[in-house]
Amino acid sequence: MKLYNFFRSGTSHRLRIALNLKGLQTQYIPVDLRTEQHLKDEFKAVNPQMLVPALATESGQVLIQSPAIIEWLEETHPTPALLPADAYGRAQVRALAAIVGCDIHPVNNRRILEYLRHQFGANEDAINAWCGTWISSGFDAYEALLAQDPHRGRFSFGDAPSIADVYLVPQIESARRFKVDLSRWPLVAAVDKACAELDAFQRAAPAQQPDAG
Repeated sequence: MKLYNFFRSGTSHRLRIALNLKGLQTQYIPVDLRTEQHLKDEFKAVNPQMLVPALATESGQVLIQSPAIIEWLEETHPTPALLPADAYGRAQVRALAAIVGCDIHPVNNRRILEYLRHQFGANEDAINAWCGTWISSGFDAYEALLAQDPHRGRFSFGDAPSIADVYLVPQIESARRFKVDLSRWPLVAAVDKACAELDAFQRAAPAQQPDAG
């Protein structure tokens, strides 16, 4: 499989984690967002939406959108499972993932921030404040849901990593980049610490990628 991604992209980061947890190897193909390589015809032929990540399967099919790719991985490589066995548990994990994937990340991704910079003249302090607002709102909810879970384990759901953790850890990485004080969410921080002890998360970190720099 070929993984088209960018080291600092949160959506790419979450897919790398999922691939690692599944024990799957890919050919790493960097797409440099800093030089707008994703907007060039070569990558547009891979993904007409011109966003990372994209995953070319062994059969030559190209999958786009990290939620769809991660769900495809779960269906085609079910072990180890990243979703609970019961329907209620799966709904809880998907809800936690959606806090990040639907409510935090979309308003903080690169193309939104570039628009704020170029169309509204936002400086880096304004960008950090913008991102911090939505990250904080989402993490407040995430922390509250963790606190309400009577069977809370080391991870977002129980004692094994799930899709929720796959989404959460890259968003924590992004929060640090935007200078968000994480001390107000001790349960979220504890989950991040548990994930950081696993090789799958360590190898997926932005700083460990060949295009990092």
